[in-house]
Amino acid sequence: MSESSTSAPTELHGIGVAPGAAMGTAFVLSAADRQAPDRDITDEEIPNEVLRLQEALLITRNQISDIQKQMTEAIGAEEAGIFDAHLMMAEDHSFIEKILKGLNERKKNVEAIVREVADDYANAFLGIDDDYVRERVADLRDVTRRILRNLDSPEEADPSTMAEGSIVLAQDLSPSETATLDRTKVIAFATDQGSQTSHTAITARSLEIPAVVGLGEVTSRVKHGDPVLIDGTQGVVIANPTQEQLVHYGHLTEARKEITDRLREFEDRSAETSDEKEIWLGANIQSPSDVSAVKEHGARGVGLFRTEYMFLSRSDLPDEEEQTAAYEETVRALSPDPVVIRTLDIGGDKIATSIKTRPETNPFLGCRGIRFSLAQPDIFLTQLRAILRASVAGNVRIMFPMISNVGEVLETIALLDRAKDELRNEGHDFNPDIEVGVMIEVPAAALGARLIAPHVDFFSIGTNDLIQYAFAVDRLNDKVAPLYTPTHPVILDLIAKTVAAARAHKRHVSVCGQMASNPILAPLLVGLGVDGLSVSPPSASLVKRALIGVKQSECTALAESALHTESADEALNLCRELCLATAPEIIELLG
Repeated sequence: MSESSTSAPTELHGIGVAPGAAMGTAFVLSAADRQAPDRDITDEEIPNEVLRLQEALLITRNQISDIQKQMTEAIGAEEAGIFDAHLMMAEDHSFIEKILKGLNERKKNVEAIVREVADDYANAFLGIDDDYVRERVADLRDVTRRILRNLDSPEEADPSTMAEGSIVLAQDLSPSETATLDRTKVIAFATDQGSQTSHTAITARSLEIPAVVGLGEVTSRVKHGDPVLIDGTQGVVIANPTQEQLVHYGHLTEARKEITDRLREFEDRSAETSDEKEIWLGANIQSPSDVSAVKEHGARGVGLFRTEYMFLSRSDLPDEEEQTAAYEETVRALSPDPVVIRTLDIGGDKIATSIKTRPETNPFLGCRGIRFSLAQPDIFLTQLRAILRASVAGNVRIMFPMISNVGEVLETIALLDRAKDELRNEGHDFNPDIEVGVMIEVPAAALGARLIAPHVDFFSIGTNDLIQYAFAVDRLNDKVAPLYTPTHPVILDLIAKTVAAARAHKRHVSVCGQMASNPILAPLLVGLGVDGLSVSPPSASLVKRALIGVKQSECTALAESALHTESADEALNLCRELCLATAPEIIELLG
C-alpha cells in the first residue's frame, strides 16, 4: 500500500496484544453479524427478494464445495467430511421452502425471513433429546451466517477469496475459525471483542503478527477492502490512513525494528540475572510446527504444549498413533530440553466439533480442562497412552489443567497408572517415572497448593485463568477488561502462596500465562520466587534482556514492594520504573 485512500481516515483505539505495525487490506470476517435491519416489502419486491435468495444460496453452495475441496487436499477426505452437513443444509428443500413461504406471508426482506426460519430450526433442534441433533445447531448457524453474508456482499469476507497482505477484522475469532484461515496471507488481526489472553491474541503472538482487540466497532466502521494500518504495540487501527500517517508509522516501524534486531543478540544467552541467578525459560506451543520458533528464539524447551489444538476444526478425534507421532516429533526435535505436554483443555472458548458435549450456560465454569477429561475417560486414556509412548523420545513431562482439588489429582493419577499398566501389558516402552504436574489456575488450587504439592512433581501457574477466576471477570470480554489486572496484589499473593507451597515440598514452579511473556513483569515473577517462565517464542529475547539487566536482590525487593501496594497500577508502575532503569529499550519498544 503505497498511497493513502481518498476516503477520510478512521482511527480506532483498543488493546494492543501482539506488538508491531502492519499495513494491508481489510478482510472483514464478521460482515454477516452486522444484521441488515428488518423491513417491510411490497408484493412487487418479492420476486427480487426471491432472486437475491437464489443467488446467495448458489454462492453459498459453491463456497462450501470449494472449501471442502481445499480441506480434502490439505488434511484428507475424512476430515473434510465435516462440511457435508453444511452443504446438505444449504440445499435443504424444506428449509428453502419455509423461507419462500415466509417471504410471501410475512412480507419482510429476505434477511429477516432467513433469520426467523433459522431460529425456528435451531429451537426445534435444541428441543430434541439427542446430543447429535442438538450439536447440528452450530452447523445451522454457520450456514445461516454464510447465506446472510452472501445476501449482503457475496464477494466480501469469504475466506477462500483472501489475498496476501490481508488484515483480518472480526467481532472475535474462535479457535476453530482461526484454524481455517490461510496463515500465509494474514499479516495482522483486529477484533471488536477480546482481551490480552483471548485466542486471537495468543494466535497472533504465536504467528508473530500485530494484533489489536477490544476495538468495539472496527467491523462496522471499516469496510472490506479498505486500506488499513494497524499498530499492535499501541493498540491503534487506522482505516484509509493519510500519507502523513503512513510516513509516521513507517519511521516508527523502522525504529522498532532496530531495537528488535539489537534484542535478538540475547536469544543465544541464558535467562539469568546480572548476578547469575538462572531462570529456566521455555516456550508455549500449539503444534509440532511451532518447534522451529522455539529454537529460533532461544527457548530451552517447552513449558506448555497446548494439545487441544490437535482436536479443533476436524470431524474426528486424533487417534493414539497420530497423537504419539505428534508428541514424539516435538520431543525429539527439542531433546534433551524438556517438553511439558498439557492434556486436553477443551471447554470455555475451545470447542472441538468432533466431541459431543452438551451446551453449557457458563462454559468457563463448566466441564472444561481436567473435568472434561475425567468425564470422558476413553478420550483421556488415549491421550495419556500417547504421551507415555512419546516419553521414550526425550524429556517429557505431563501436566493436567484446571485442577481445583486433591481428589481430581488422585483420580487423574489413577487413570495415568491404568494407562501405564495397559502399555506395560502390551509391551510398549515408556518412561515409568515420567514427571507429573498440574496447572495452578483456579484460586482454590493456589490456596490449597500445600495439599496438592505432595502428590505431584511440579506446578505451572496459568495466570490467564487465575486472574479471570480470582476477579470473576470474563477475560474475553472487553467491557470488563479494566478489571483483568495481572499485577494486582491479590494475584501476586496467590502466586507467592503457590511458590511457598512448592518450596515447602521441594517442587519446581513456573509461570506459563501471558504474564510470563511480559518482559516488564519478568523481574517481578523472579522476585516472587518462580523457577521458570514459559513464554510465547517471540518474547524470549525480551524476557532474557529484562532479567540480564537486574540483580536477584532487586527482583526480590520489587516483589516485596509490589505485594504491599494497594492497586495493580501501583505495582505495575514499580515494575516499569525498574525496567526503565535496567532495560530502557524494552520500554521504548513496548511503550
